[in-house]
Amino acid sequence: MAEDATKSNGGNGAHVTARFDAVVIGAGVAGLYALYRLREQGLKVMAIDAAPGVGGTWYWNRYPGARFDSEAYIYQYLFSEELYKGWSWSEKFPGQPEIERWLNYVADRLDLRKDIQFSTTVNSAHFNEATHRWLVTTEKGDVIDTQFLVTCCGMLSAPHVSFPGQETFKGQLFHTARWPKQPVDLAGKRVGVIGNGATGIQVIQTIAGEVGHLKVFIRTPQYIIPMKNPKYGAADVEAYKSKFTSFTERLPHTFTGFEYDFEHTWAGLTPERRREVLQACWDDGSLKLWISSFAELFFDPEVNAEISEFVREKMRERLKDSKLCEALIPTDYGFGTHRVPLEQKFLEAFHRPNVEIVGVKSNPIERVTPAGIQTADGTIHELDIIILATGFDAGTGALTRIDIRGRGGRSLKEDWSRDIRTTMGLQVHGYPNLFTTAVPLAPSAALCNMTTCLQQQVEWIDGCIRYMRSKSLDVVEPTKDAEDSWVAHHDEIANATLIAKTNSWYLGSNVEGKPRRVLSYCGGVGSYRQKCDEVAANGYQGFAMQSPREAATENVI
Repeated sequence: MAEDATKSNGGNGAHVTARFDAVVIGAGVAGLYALYRLREQGLKVMAIDAAPGVGGTWYWNRYPGARFDSEAYIYQYLFSEELYKGWSWSEKFPGQPEIERWLNYVADRLDLRKDIQFSTTVNSAHFNEATHRWLVTTEKGDVIDTQFLVTCCGMLSAPHVSFPGQETFKGQLFHTARWPKQPVDLAGKRVGVIGNGATGIQVIQTIAGEVGHLKVFIRTPQYIIPMKNPKYGAADVEAYKSKFTSFTERLPHTFTGFEYDFEHTWAGLTPERRREVLQACWDDGSLKLWISSFAELFFDPEVNAEISEFVREKMRERLKDSKLCEALIPTDYGFGTHRVPLEQKFLEAFHRPNVEIVGVKSNPIERVTPAGIQTADGTIHELDIIILATGFDAGTGALTRIDIRGRGGRSLKEDWSRDIRTTMGLQVHGYPNLFTTAVPLAPSAALCNMTTCLQQQVEWIDGCIRYMRSKSLDVVEPTKDAEDSWVAHHDEIANATLIAKTNSWYLGSNVEGKPRRVLSYCGGVGSYRQKCDEVAANGYQGFAMQSPREAATENVI
């Protein structure tokens, strides 16, 4: 254990091996910052991560082609100018190795490693109603007693989808989210990639020229935006670093936490001017077309249809072949209602003679066999390597894979299997002193530059705990009324969007049996921050807090 606390009994027979004021699960972007902030206010804190190193998502996602699609200079912590300016990026959208090095730089600069227990999986976390504290158990047999539990597990960290027969495959099989650290030899091999979302696209475009033959199993075509990724020289680095103050002022208040924001209204422009705006956004080679062209694309079917056709036109110009157009260009949903990937010559990869599309919408994958992948029509596609780019149980999966139990022994996994609910994505009614980041019903669940949103959530959590300590309070939990109100507000906004009308992982549609709800708050990053700030300014209205004496006499909030 990282802490040699006196051993004691946890109140339910558990033999406690360590005691902390706060335990943080995860050592990625949110977890590192939470550890830093809570430690700075004088708490005894430890972070736990299953990986052997820091990075979270950026430790595990080391598949071929993994890289940012947020500009590197805004995917950064903004709480310290010294920390920000102490790191220089080599290009606009750097790859995973450089991102992992950056997060190691953060951990070292802030001296965080001494309070992180690596290579440790959290099995369970149970709220002890007698002590009003959490008992956290790990696969190593540790039992940790903590007042506060802060989950920073990531919203895309629980790999999803397995196929019957995977264990029988005689070749190599990898999920992109658990790619091995040692190199995988793909040269000359028969490789199958299942999935063509943002991750699948990065893999496909990267390995197409290396493998012997590539079969891409596609169910749903994706709209794409071509990435422009210039290398950075000293002048470029100095230019973005000079904007630190303006970034701190602007990013927290835009719609998605990026530097750009919606500046035009569709109705206010002529058709010619609309086209100019779309073209300028497209030419930027970033996510600008999606999250900075016209907000109406999320709400107005006619506007969305016109922008969708603009993107289809651009894709047709590059594909040329009618069969490829049919297989790779979406027609049954609108641009921006799914996650929009950036790509680098992804479409051109399908012009290669060694790349083949296998459509699996009407002929789905049935199983994995010793030789390869079998589709419903009985065809066996013989392969040496299978790559699962099949996505995640987004938002909820990382926590439902831990046995989290709140008041009365209620199970978070069971609660969320019936109805996915949170209070502002920060706490869940029935789970006192459990704070959450990157879970549903907040922008950080999907529609946000992640560092912008995760910093904001960590700072709110830190502020809440500071407030409690200043008032000698030790238990906090959202009331049922507050949670009901937030869920209703979230749904009202989400259901007005076209996102709610489109099947995707944004609604959990990729996970069989998962309750249908738009996972991310769609009201905008700036609006969400304002609402969180208002709650805090009003003494954490809607969050019931108790002193030790009050908590001892009343278990139900």
